[in-house]
Amino acid sequence: MSDDTPVARPAVRWAVVALVAVAVMAVAFAVGRFTAFGATAAPAHPADASADAGFARDMQVHHTQAVLMAMEIYRKTSDDELRTLSYDIAVTQSGQRGEMFGWLVEWGLPQASSQPLMTWMEKSDAHSHGDTAAKSQDELLSEMGMATDAQLDALRSAEGRPADCLFLDLMIRHHEGAIPMAQAVIELGDDARVKEVAGAIVTGQSSELDAMRDIQSRLACTA
Repeated sequence: MSDDTPVARPAVRWAVVALVAVAVMAVAFAVGRFTAFGATAAPAHPADASADAGFARDMQVHHTQAVLMAMEIYRKTSDDELRTLSYDIAVTQSGQRGEMFGWLVEWGLPQASSQPLMTWMEKSDAHSHGDTAAKSQDELLSEMGMATDAQLDALRSAEGRPADCLFLDLMIRHHEGAIPMAQAVIELGDDARVKEVAGAIVTGQSSELDAMRDIQSRLACTA
């Protein structure tokens, strides 16, 4: 071996490796601390008395009846346009109802509340139903646009054009009750997902109202 042959310096090489390892460990530790901080700093879920929770509960009640009525007319109408519309209402509102159920589960809140219907809307400037505690359950359901048991029985018994017209009358009123609820939670709520679904309800049901009124006119339904 000549005197010019380079001599390996293992101690230097290992020192470099050690420094790199220490740097990697430091980065990993920093990332871990940041991740742990992020996990503990997750935003709080809506509270039991929040507008978000009240909307999720009340709109599930509302959607349940809409699905029932839509499937009833879908089963027996001979009007193709009305059959398509009723199917769309049933599918859309079934999906939204399931999503609202899931929100309450995720938030650790019960599906039902001890508060009267629409109490969460009392702080709304435009959509409050006033002192809900002073109203009966039937009065609150009526203000929500809900059909009565007698009206549901009439829908089940009706056939042909009378059934189509009765459904349109009931569902138009139903939608007119739902849209202010959605607008109220957009005004009062905090959860971004709730506001997004509420916005979709306002847009979708406003469009369906136009379609139902057009069908009413075509079928010459009386008001």
